[in-house]
Amino acid sequence: MEKVPIYDNHIHMDPHGRNLEAVKDFVGAGGTGFTLVNMPYHHIPVSTSEDLLKGYETTMTQADEVREKFNLNVNVAVGPYPVLLIGLAERFGIIEAENIMIRGMDIAAELVSEGKAHAIGEVGRPHFSVSDEINEASERILQYGMEKARECSCPVIIHSESEDGTMQWLADVADRARLDRRMVIKHLSPPLVLENENKGIFPSVVASRSSIREAISKGDRFMLETDYIDSLERPDVVLPITTVPKRIKGMLSSGEMSEELVWKMCSDIPGKFYSR
Repeated sequence: MEKVPIYDNHIHMDPHGRNLEAVKDFVGAGGTGFTLVNMPYHHIPVSTSEDLLKGYETTMTQADEVREKFNLNVNVAVGPYPVLLIGLAERFGIIEAENIMIRGMDIAAELVSEGKAHAIGEVGRPHFSVSDEINEASERILQYGMEKARECSCPVIIHSESEDGTMQWLADVADRARLDRRMVIKHLSPPLVLENENKGIFPSVVASRSSIREAISKGDRFMLETDYIDSLERPDVVLPITTVPKRIKGMLSSGEMSEELVWKMCSDIPGKFYSR
């Protein structure tokens, strides 16, 4: 079998997790690249936008280490994680909390403009029920981030719930920000591959067998992800880091997946999104 690219569109690394050892497993399973997404790090508590920058710098340093050690294709997404707004609002009030998150969007966009990152993410709104005040502030922050992404010509990776109406909500926010809906990537997406399902938003589909099979049955406009969070306390959450390589290789061998599809979702699509 010809060696094919195998790309996971959403992986986290933690300096205090398995870190490079986890990436070694990914490479051993056949992985060739991934999107490394910024996350809140326990050792960097956030009280200011400068703290957000420290987290972004940690993510970018990790990406450099992976490229140097494994020669992988690593694209970086940085942005203020939506759930942080809740704790910030409790400590500083909603106005200052929103200002910190907005400044975090500015910094993320600056890093993209400088070529140090490739996307703004993961940003959006909490994936669980919150107050109207938090929801409304989250939407304002997201729209601002989408406006910055439009200026930078970069994608936005979305953290949110995955309920009915979510894709339409994201489409509406993107339209107000005048950001092309196709530049909005829904992280942990169900297999909503058809345009009437995703409203033009791009699905990054969680790599369960059932979701992959349903996605394939509908078309080829999607990427796959594990949302591996690199937690020693919760190993292999959300999915093991080796999942995407194992699924793709297995489905290629069984004939469920074509090489043409793999090249499109693991090379062509991420190349269009993240190449600057």
